[in-house]
Amino acid sequence: MPIDAKPSFKLLATAASGIETLVKRELQDLGYNTIVDNGKVFFNGSWDDIATTNLWLRTADRIKIVYGEFKALTFSELFDQTYALPWDKLLPVDANFPVSGKSLKSKLFSVPDCQAIVKKAIAKKLQDVYHRHNQLPETGALYPIEVAIRKNQVQISIDTTGSSLFKRGYRVDKGTAPLKENMAAALILLTNWHSDKPFIDPFCGSGTIPIEAALIGQNTPPGFNRSFISEKWLYFPTEIWDRVRATAEEKIDYDIQLNIYASDIDGHMIEIAKRNAEEAGVLHQITFKQQAIKDFKTNLETGTIVTNPPYGDRLNNKDDIVGIYQTMGSVFAPLTGFSKYILTSDEQFELHFGSKATRKRKLYNGAIKVDYYQYWSKKKE
Repeated sequence: MPIDAKPSFKLLATAASGIETLVKRELQDLGYNTIVDNGKVFFNGSWDDIATTNLWLRTADRIKIVYGEFKALTFSELFDQTYALPWDKLLPVDANFPVSGKSLKSKLFSVPDCQAIVKKAIAKKLQDVYHRHNQLPETGALYPIEVAIRKNQVQISIDTTGSSLFKRGYRVDKGTAPLKENMAAALILLTNWHSDKPFIDPFCGSGTIPIEAALIGQNTPPGFNRSFISEKWLYFPTEIWDRVRATAEEKIDYDIQLNIYASDIDGHMIEIAKRNAEEAGVLHQITFKQQAIKDFKTNLETGTIVTNPPYGDRLNNKDDIVGIYQTMGSVFAPLTGFSKYILTSDEQFELHFGSKATRKRKLYNGAIKVDYYQYWSKKKE
């Protein structure tokens, strides 16, 4: 029995630590009221909102339905309260519903046992409702379920996204240690860049930062060229996805002419970046060039530089990294009309670069703690 055609869900957008405020801003720009927690932004919405946020959020990881919240101190309580949830309103008889879990500071600390109890409770509920005495087939669409327990408070959620939102669908190839697409978008959204201003990435690698800038500049939804697991859900009206995508396409500015420049010392990476940009539909918006940082120059007087230079495992020689940062400092110094934003894990970056950042923001690039050094323009752009 499907849920109401216009249900109201408690929804959750997950995010990397440090960029929850960006996810919050994106959701508020879309018209939602939000509550922010560590790595999480909560909001309410319907099927339409699930489709909309999966399609439009640039900095989130995934969208989940918070399907149940309760306190549980025993496995019996966990089973009974999980069973009490209206699983048949969302899961058909053939639903494939794997259960993952985590537990922190709780009496129910065994994650495998908690997963097994939740799985058993959901299966029992579906068997009772659908009058099935045998094992459920689980041959249908995927409904990934997570049981998260913190201080004895249980949260059961269902993932609507599938592959993380950072997987836009345009990455044909990549280099070593590529920046995730949603992190690249976050770096851009943390700047003062506007689509009518020049944008430069002199360490573009496989092109993630300039491609994300082009998508932002064109107002192209980041999820426009990919699918989501909830599109295959039996009770999720397919016409909603069609409508949301059609509405989104009307908002894309295909005619805008952006001034985006990207370079890298590695010619092979430039070719990869071009292929990725072509797959994203923005190759015409980006000027790519093979160029070492020592040869970087521009005749532009104002603009924004956003870049992710080599650090950590991307260069084996510490002296090479220091040399790159020193070269960046000397090359960028005359560009007083540019704001510069540089991501690195090197805590001595400012020393090597030769100047102190206007502002420094702590972020996480995957499991690596990094700093985002922001040097604001000394001229009005």
